[in-house]
Amino acid sequence: MEKTVRIDKWLWAVRLFKTRSQATDACRSGKIKMGDDPVKPSRDLKPGQIVSVHMGVMTKTVKVVDVLEKRVGAKLVPQYLEDLTPAEEYQKLELLRENPFARRKGRPTKKERRDIDQWFGWDDE
Repeated sequence: MEKTVRIDKWLWAVRLFKTRSQATDACRSGKIKMGDDPVKPSRDLKPGQIVSVHMGVMTKTVKVVDVLEKRVGAKLVPQYLEDLTPAEEYQKLELLRENPFARRKGRPTKKERRDIDQWFGWDDE
């Protein structure tokens, strides 16, 4: 019999989520998919399956190398998952880091408005 584990437990154990309840909530909200189908937190996971995790602006794709139920140290994670995420997904994060105004919420201050105008080249007018 092949070894299986709940997907929410595995996602937490390989450190894709900080807490198991966050992994469970991500499953319930449709952010975790196998193929094109969203999965429930109780779905059994087997080695060799591909899992897509929508995290913020990027979608991380991983292959299950081995299953485990207990959380492991960060150095041991590569024994249990293989990262198949395309480079374009990581470039989305880089673009977000490069743009200083991407995380801004609310109305900009006068200085921030001037910086935005300079950033986009609108200050030439």
